[in-house]
Amino acid sequence: MRLQNKIILITGSGSGIGKSTALLFAREGATVIVNDLLEEKGLETLEEIRQAGGSAIFVQADVTSPESVKSMVDTIIAQYGRIDVLFNNAGVSGVGAIHEVEPDAWDRVININIRGVYLPCKYVLPHMMEQKDGSVINMSSCIAEIGLARRASYSATKGAVLALTKSMQVDYAPYNIRVNALLPGTVLTPFVEDYLKKSYDNPEAGYESLKKRQLSGDLLRPDDVAKAALFLASDDSRFMMGSPLYIDGGVVFGKNG
Repeated sequence: MRLQNKIILITGSGSGIGKSTALLFAREGATVIVNDLLEEKGLETLEEIRQAGGSAIFVQADVTSPESVKSMVDTIIAQYGRIDVLFNNAGVSGVGAIHEVEPDAWDRVININIRGVYLPCKYVLPHMMEQKDGSVINMSSCIAEIGLARRASYSATKGAVLALTKSMQVDYAPYNIRVNALLPGTVLTPFVEDYLKKSYDNPEAGYESLKKRQLSGDLLRPDDVAKAALFLASDDSRFMMGSPLYIDGGVVFGKNG
């Protein structure tokens, strides 16, 4: 029970990495605030947590809307009095070289992946500053450290999130708030499965191609990232500050062949 009695907000926890993390954190003793734009997905996560005997509530909010995020944070503070951990997980991918990406598509990825980190931080951090304690986990990606074909908008946002993490740590260290980033490799989420079906005539061949990027020879699963998030959320990582945590199967620091 490494998160006993902690109040933890996880954005985008209706599916994928966010859902796996919410389930794991609840098993570790946390009260989880499940957040998602899609109510149906968020309620599914909530129900699974409760069926397993965990503690959670669902708060629907759009992480790109100041009014929506502020209302969510106000609801949490009114009910629990504090937020111990903020996991900025919500995000979307984007495909295309920069000349291929239309302005609306570019703005959508930038808005969700950067503004969707900024706004929860803006409204949660004053409460963490007051309580002189907290952990913020920002979802970056190993793509922040490498070049990958046709990922212009996505890589721009994940690089920004990593830089933001380091800057935030300097500002909030005096308040005993830790800010760290997760840098996963390719994770086999419903999004990636859908991408394989839409982008490859033979999805299985596409899957084999993706696996070759990583020295591990396979893609991560959402639970792999959730376990890394658990480390950053717990007191076990109390001396990690402004750090990138790589869980990429060897993409950044290895070369296969």
